[in-house]
This record gives sequence, C-alpha cells and structure tokens, in this order.
Amino acid sequence: MGEEVFLTREGMEKLEAELQHLKSVRRKEVADRIKEAREYGDIVENSEYDDAKNEQAFVEGRIKDLEKLLRNVQIIEEEGDTGNNEVKIGSTVELKDLESGEKFTYTLVGSAEADPSENKISNESPVGSAILGRKAGEKVEVEVPAGIIEYEIINILKKNKA
Repeated sequence: MGEEVFLTREGMEKLEAELQHLKSVRRKEVADRIKEAREYGDIVENSEYDDAKNEQAFVEGRIKDLEKLLRNVQIIEEEGDTGNNEVKIGSTVELKDLESGEKFTYTLVGSAEADPSENKISNESPVGSAILGRKAGEKVEVEVPAGIIEYEIINILKKNKA
C-alpha cells in the first residue's frame, strides 16, 4: 500500500481530468507521431522517432504516477463551522511575519496539490509543518535557509461552500 496523498476534492478532480486527457488524447497523439516517424525510414538515426519515443515514455510515466497518486488519495474535507480553530490540511490561514509586519494568506494542502503561485502550501513545507495543529494567536518559528522567521497565526479562515 502506498503513502497517503492529501488532496482537496478540487485537486483530485484536476488530477483525474489530467489522467483522462493523457489516456484519451495524448497517448493517441504520441502513437500517431511514432507511426509518422517510422514512415521516414530508418529509425536508427531518426530524431523524430527518438523524440516521439521519449515523449511516449514521459506520458506513460505520468499516467503511472497519477494512477498511483489517485489510488492513495485521502480527501480533505472543507472546513465547516465546527468551532475547531486548529490549522489542518485544507485550512486557509492568515499569517503575519513578526519581523517585517507583512501578512500572508495560505491554504494548507497535501504536497501533490501544492502551488505557491496560488498560495497553496504543502503540509510538508517548513511553514506548513510549523503551523499544522496550531491555533489562531499562536506564534511559530520556521527554519529557512536564511535563518529563522517568526510568524503569528492571525486567523484561520472558513471556506465558503458554493
């Protein structure tokens, strides 16, 4: 049995859609490229054929990785008004850098769904692991390459269900 993979329902749906696309569209596109490259003749020195075979290996590897991830998914339920104000996977958290005063808002997700450009940080990241299980008002220290950063958990936000 593999290691549990934590995903939101949205994250799981994105991975399922990618898997479906790879299986139904990309596999056929790559097979067509391989067939076309073979028609050029000798495959020993055929760069088109080599590129297509490399792409096929990448697509098949990604399919295998996604299937493994999806077999081990643990869905993160959206937070309701449970009164539990503890940071957990799926929580959206407001943090304040105690040195600079700068504020940040992050959603804590599993590593397979982490995307810093969307302010989604992994529960395994330095910040994510430091705030996991903590409550609003608590201060945490995060070890980073440049030293230690101290944050205060300002608020744990509830997601509004659409």
